[in-house]
Amino acid sequence: MKNDFSYLFEVIEKEIQKGKIIIAIEGGSASGKTTLSNMLNEKYEATVFHMDDFFLQPFQRTKERYNEVGGNVDRERFLKEVLLPLSKGEKVNYRPFNCSVMSFGDYIEVVPQKLVIIEGAYSMHPDLRGFYGYSVFLDIDEKLQRERILKRNTPVLAQRFFDEWIPLEKRYFNEMRIKEKCDLIIKID
Repeated sequence: MKNDFSYLFEVIEKEIQKGKIIIAIEGGSASGKTTLSNMLNEKYEATVFHMDDFFLQPFQRTKERYNEVGGNVDRERFLKEVLLPLSKGEKVNYRPFNCSVMSFGDYIEVVPQKLVIIEGAYSMHPDLRGFYGYSVFLDIDEKLQRERILKRNTPVLAQRFFDEWIPLEKRYFNEMRIKEKCDLIIKID
């Protein structure tokens, strides 16, 4: 990543000196959310949860759900299995959902570290954002986003991003004013 994340590091260092903090890393597809969470994990030995582990299960993939702004993730399960236990200082037990095989993986038990990172699109949904001490929005240039998606996906899958997932993300970002709700916006270009 070309950008300087030093301000974010300063904020995190101040917060973890005070105690535990949960941060959200929000942004569009291919904006660098996972890369940033990996950098933070390496630097701070953080606990990382990926919103991609909470894709909708087959029975949830209804027209009504997809018409719901921000409905493209199982936020109810994420809230119950991750955020509520974290808010009580408890261990987290959850099963990641793998959308490529449409089934759950094995249970994962996590003891949260001082820094907990919630990484992924839809992490700042109004039902979830009250649990975070800090939030970051990675604002990627559309041309760069397109290049990254084409580079890391088959043409068929890339087209699904362009036709389905990115429009759902944009609607969520715009209608729920997600960027404006974040504490820090980092431009990725």
